[in-house]
Amino acid sequence: MFKIVYIFFFALVVSNCSFEKVVKHHGVPFLEKKQKQLIIDQSTSNDIRKILGTPSTQSKFDNDIWIYIERKQTQSKLRSLGRMKIFKNDVLVLEIDNYGILKKKDFYNMDDMQKIRIVEETTEASFTRNSFIYDFLSSMRQKINDPLGVRAKKREEISQR
Repeated sequence: MFKIVYIFFFALVVSNCSFEKVVKHHGVPFLEKKQKQLIIDQSTSNDIRKILGTPSTQSKFDNDIWIYIERKQTQSKLRSLGRMKIFKNDVLVLEIDNYGILKKKDFYNMDDMQKIRIVEETTEASFTRNSFIYDFLSSMRQKINDPLGVRAKKREEISQR
């Protein structure tokens, strides 16, 4: 009788296990295929929204810049304790002029992003405690925190006692 219970319990546990990896998807699905439908100097902002949806990020300089992202993650191997690993990371950068026409299209995948170099140098602060900038910013902070000078007067009264 116990053997049947053990077999049933073991079969239940094994049947609920899946050997397919779990994929977490973020952003616009099939971004690489969809971006091929966009034609420079012909596609409008309405066409772009119809094909790709709303952008992940928008910025406004001389022209509008819309950024679309597609990212897929899955669990890594058992030896790295199942941490999530990125296996697809695509970015599409679109530049749209003031009339709503697509002017520039840049598509980056993970291989392109590996080639981008990031500068590791840091800049040092060029002012010290005794510099003019430090004194000026300190006085501005003091005026913002106590515009009428009430705290300074109270401190003087307390120190005179």
